[in-house]
Amino acid sequence: MYRILVTGIGGNVGQGVLKNLRKLNEDFFIIGINIQAVSAGNYLCDKVIKVPYAYEDGYVDAIKEIVKNEQVDLIIPTTDFETLYLSQAKISNLVTSPYDTNAVFVDKYQTYLNFKKCDIPFAYSFLPSEFHKEPKGDYIFKPKQGRGSRGIVINPSDLSSFSDDDYMGQKYIEGKEITSAFYVTKNGDLHGVISMYRTLVNGTTDSCSVTNDHEDKIIEIIKNIIKNFKVRGSCNVQSRVASNGEIIPFEINGRISGTNSIRSHFGFDDVRYIIEEYLHNTEPSPTNIINGSAMRILTDVIYPGVLEIEDVKGQTIKPILF
Repeated sequence: MYRILVTGIGGNVGQGVLKNLRKLNEDFFIIGINIQAVSAGNYLCDKVIKVPYAYEDGYVDAIKEIVKNEQVDLIIPTTDFETLYLSQAKISNLVTSPYDTNAVFVDKYQTYLNFKKCDIPFAYSFLPSEFHKEPKGDYIFKPKQGRGSRGIVINPSDLSSFSDDDYMGQKYIEGKEITSAFYVTKNGDLHGVISMYRTLVNGTTDSCSVTNDHEDKIIEIIKNIIKNFKVRGSCNVQSRVASNGEIIPFEINGRISGTNSIRSHFGFDDVRYIIEEYLHNTEPSPTNIINGSAMRILTDVIYPGVLEIEDVKGQTIKPILF
């Protein structure tokens, strides 16, 4: 039996990974970790352990202890900061790109600067203190690190709360948003790409549709990324389609992303590729992209007889999904 540790099970990324692992119908013992003892992801895990935030001093030591005590065979990180700090600590059995790559990808301003050096397209970005130098137009301000697509403010009237240490400005690009997941093998080869138009609610995908409208341009950008940065496993680049048809990335996630639960049904099963490569030591299955669309709905996880939700962590009762 393989023992797999999945981080961030309180979020949609971690829960997608858990669902895809269960879909494989293999003999896994899944250990979920989260900053809360109880979340919606608990019902998909065999064991759940509460840990500190990734940026807190005790986080890495807590993970090392879990890996040792639980005899973990594989770690799949699902948040930006966990990916960053675990790769920096060189935790064994971790599926991720090296720390140097993650340090660039987790900081959107550093991504802009590094992509510019490598002649890779990226939305024009700047520090809040430099805003007075910028030409007229629409801009967004957002956290430089992590947080996906959350914390965004469009054309703020007051910049006093946006510090150069924590925030960045970015030229707003009018046009459709495309999210493109890609998988890079242990050997550094591009295994496959899937792109979807999408709409977001509260920073996460609400609906999406598979597209190959701009496949050649997107693959060219991804190949350039892989050429200049050591990338391993599943990553995601988010772009806008400008009015002239140009594809302009504005963010990259150096980890598996939130649409993993959707795209596995459209021929791009990156969780399966991870298991095949890192547990079974086999070549990942071929991608077979098919057309389709998806929309997310709210699901209730019901625990009959459990008096307080905090008690779920000690229960073996199977929940009802509704």
